[in-house]
Amino acid sequence: MARIELRLNGCLRTVDCDRSMPLLWVLRDLIGLTGTKYGCGIGMCGVCTVHLDGDPARSCLVKVADCADREITTIEGLSGSGEHPVQRAWMAVNVPQCGYCQPAQIMAAAALLARNPRPDRAEIDRHMSSVLCRCGTYPRVRQAIALAAGRQVP
Repeated sequence: MARIELRLNGCLRTVDCDRSMPLLWVLRDLIGLTGTKYGCGIGMCGVCTVHLDGDPARSCLVKVADCADREITTIEGLSGSGEHPVQRAWMAVNVPQCGYCQPAQIMAAAALLARNPRPDRAEIDRHMSSVLCRCGTYPRVRQAIALAAGRQVP
């Protein structure tokens, strides 16, 4: 066991755990932030996406020890009140169906728009293909990202 200090959602948090424990389980089981979901456990589905220093990362693959000097943002830390432009667009377009992948979809979309505030349709599709949606809400995801970017996608 090791004591690890994390910068999580703008706050310092300390956890006692094995240094090789996946960040996903630290977030969910030790800290109680359950917005980040478990999907496949091998980094293929993307539903465990969080931001590490602003970049999307698969929390099931990242060891907690590798996060000690990085800023971690989860869906809970994106906006405490749900007022992030992507979250507002998600609600306006009514994106979720079952909702399981939506925290990761929102985190991936927020990272895309932070890097490129005006992505075209191809870039949206390319970037968002990293998060699996079993319900197939991709057209609404694309529409919400375009809305958050201040434009509509045909």
